[in-house]
Amino acid sequence: MRAHAAERASAASTSVRGPSIAAIAARPIWLVEVGVFNTTTTAFAVALKRHTAAGTKTGAVTAIAADSTEITPVGVCNTGHSADATAAAGEYARADIGAAIGAGVIWTFGKNGLHCPAGTANGFFLNLPAGVGQIFDFYFVWEE
Repeated sequence: MRAHAAERASAASTSVRGPSIAAIAARPIWLVEVGVFNTTTTAFAVALKRHTAAGTKTGAVTAIAADSTEITPVGVCNTGHSADATAAAGEYARADIGAAIGAGVIWTFGKNGLHCPAGTANGFFLNLPAGVGQIFDFYFVWEE
């Protein structure tokens, strides 16, 4: 089943991880697409990373199923963290977002996407490598 979640992040930074999507204890997910779009006239850099401990999540985002209105997605999406998630080394993607409302990036991850093993500590998050707070719209698309 394909699932989607979209929302607005505010003041995301490197000191407190930004929006995230995570698996649950009993089921993995495969991240297939991520979009990030500026809502201000301030340029910023954004990166997609993996987390290996979830930290304290804030701002639950309601996920929707693309395939059926009768199925509830199990992936857990949030707008940010009040305590850091533990970041794995490296970045899957990074982009500079232009200083214009609507400037953005869409990352796609091939046929099978990026695998996220089952477990509530496992997931992906967006952060700002320069550490400057920024407001942006984002979405995640994943398979379950």
